Amino acid sequence: MPNRSLGEWLSILESRHPSEIDLGLERVSEVWSRLNSKVNGTGEIAKPMTVTVAGTNGKGSCIAAMQAILLGHDYSVGVFTSPHFLRYNERICIAGVPVSDEVIVSAFTLIESVRRGVSLTYFEFNALAALVIFGQQKLDVVLLEVGLGGRLDAINIIDPDVSVVTSIDLDHQDWLGDTRIEIAAEKLGIARANKPLIIGEPSPPAGFDALVLKTGAIAMQIGRDFSILSDTLASHFTARTQFDGKLLDFPSIETAGLLSQNKILAIQALVSMGIGLNPEKVAESLKGALLTGRQQRAVYRGVNVLLDVAHNPAAASVLRQNIPAIKGKTYAVASVLADKDWAGMIEQVADRLDELLVAEISDNPRASTAQSMLDMVYTTGLEACRCDSIEDAFLKAIKVASADDQIVVFGSFHTVSSVLKVISEEV
Repeated sequence: MPNRSLGEWLSILESRHPSEIDLGLERVSEVWSRLNSKVNGTGEIAKPMTVTVAGTNGKGSCIAAMQAILLGHDYSVGVFTSPHFLRYNERICIAGVPVSDEVIVSAFTLIESVRRGVSLTYFEFNALAALVIFGQQKLDVVLLEVGLGGRLDAINIIDPDVSVVTSIDLDHQDWLGDTRIEIAAEKLGIARANKPLIIGEPSPPAGFDALVLKTGAIAMQIGRDFSILSDTLASHFTARTQFDGKLLDFPSIETAGLLSQNKILAIQALVSMGIGLNPEKVAESLKGALLTGRQQRAVYRGVNVLLDVAHNPAAASVLRQNIPAIKGKTYAVASVLADKDWAGMIEQVADRLDELLVAEISDNPRASTAQSMLDMVYTTGLEACRCDSIEDAFLKAIKVASADDQIVVFGSFHTVSSVLKVISEEV
């Protein structure tokens, strides 16, 4: 087998499988069973305590909060998330640090040696690589983010000790269903009988309880079994969790940074795993905890920039609440994939924007055209213009913005990633 760089491997994986998304567990399970007999010659890949996280929005933030808490309590932690922003390595982290090219290439090579012609998608290959790497490291805890849905996602070949469903809303309807209850059924597919299931959706659709009961999981829902308590300080809250019927309080959690809802989901998930958490260490660990591309703030050439991967109306609604009120103008740079509810997103944020610059996501067959996005914006009465690229849109906004203005970047991981690359080049 030829020696390949990580870049060469990724180029191969991007083009090998006939479709980008191919839900189902049969192919990836077959390869995973072979991998279990190959790693380190032990006969089985190590299985640390595992949390699997699904949900329409908030998956990455919930995982970031869990990672921060665990590291603050001196646990060894592996994290698999997707997609990445600047480097592929961001997807697979140990102790909060992306693993090296060499480690990933070694895992890819091992997978290739046992694949025997089984066709795997880019994501499936990624997921297997992460599981191999984590199994070789003898970690305490592994945190796994579902790529799409849950029931048929490659990550679901692993039986988690705790499952988390952060939220349930309309997104990816072509693969998950046209209603919230259909989408809920797919996400609940990660739950396991007699294992904790942490639910972050405060207003689930009709029929949801019956679906949860069918899983056989030990379900705990926000607002019912655990909750956010108001604190005397507007900048802090108290997380009230539950374990073995006992209420546990975690006071003085900062509201800044990651959304409070995702922080309490993280705490409850770890408590449900039986991990003893120190309230003071939890508060300290979550202080200033951030996640790339989620309510991320930066300053570029003297202009304040807010970056958020919001790519559906529910996420756009949260973004709207977090756009600062300023005396100057708010410019927005946005681009979306064609299967997203662009009209619904614009409806949520239009009243907080002064001007919108749109551009097509480059080199992506699923991208929405700039003209179609522009046509939809015009129906709102919002001032807008079309640009040649996301980078061009951002730089045009920077050119006209003053220190009193701000720029909001949203619509997809691709959009935020493109702008982050521009910003990083001058850092």
